[in-house]
Amino acid sequence: MSERSRKTRLRHFIHRVWNQGDADSAATYLAPTYRIRHDPGDPWNGMTLDLAGFKARVIRLRAAFPDQHFDIQGLYADGDTVVMTWLWNATHLGDLPDFPATGHTIEMSGATAYGFDRSDMLTGHWQVTDRLGVYQQLQRNKLSPRPDPP
Repeated sequence: MSERSRKTRLRHFIHRVWNQGDADSAATYLAPTYRIRHDPGDPWNGMTLDLAGFKARVIRLRAAFPDQHFDIQGLYADGDTVVMTWLWNATHLGDLPDFPATGHTIEMSGATAYGFDRSDMLTGHWQVTDRLGVYQQLQRNKLSPRPDPP
């Protein structure tokens, strides 16, 4: 496939799996194993996941932020890699360790390099994100939770 078709494929993956929360559709996009090469702060950093493990990851990561949305800012292809820059936002609706749900919107930015195999299935990623900013927002929101609606 061409770099253009890999970009299109990645857009569809982000939309269906991460934005819509359709973990089952991950099978359409993933190679038999998916390696999280570099993603500091992610509990799966350094792990290789099979399809079931990847789906469990999606479900767990979306639990506290079920309406999460990645807004793709740019896609840059080089050979078998597509780099995506993105803005993320979500409403904190589920509890996290030390952070009960607040109903506040959380925002984050980042860049992710996705690898593809010869069949154009995703093989893993290398990612940098603003996790400190997320932590600061969670901490600030913890101190000023939104009141329950009437």
